[in-house]
Amino acid sequence: MPSPHEAFWTNTTFAVVGRSASKPFPALTYNALKAMDGKTVYAVDPSRDEIEGDTTFNDLSSLPTPADAVVLEVPAEETASWVEQAADTGITRIWIHMGRETPEALAVAEQRGLELCTGTCAVQYLRGGFPHNIHRLLRRAAGRW
Repeated sequence: MPSPHEAFWTNTTFAVVGRSASKPFPALTYNALKAMDGKTVYAVDPSRDEIEGDTTFNDLSSLPTPADAVVLEVPAEETASWVEQAADTGITRIWIHMGRETPEALAVAEQRGLELCTGTCAVQYLRGGFPHNIHRLLRRAAGRW
């Protein structure tokens, strides 16, 4: 049986949210998802018009089709509002990149009954390569995969 972190990636439509004005867009996650067969992936970044040649969307309600899941890699002070926005648009599965989870975001998720994956980097579940392969090995050895 897959762990919740593994099961997250069985969704078919994803929104990957970043804010390039503050930190580079999470291109490794975005591109790894785009490379997977059968996945629809939208870039959401209110500070850019385009990512990797693809149009970006300013918010989750602007997506052409609803997303099943969202990956949030935004400044921590924005995380709770993005979790709220996800819930408002019907997205119930959320990955919050490590170090971006806040007590407020976790409280919103609990109040709204959302499924969260937190405390780790998404990329180690999507592709190999250093240092993510080391992270994957250590998490598996620790029983935290």
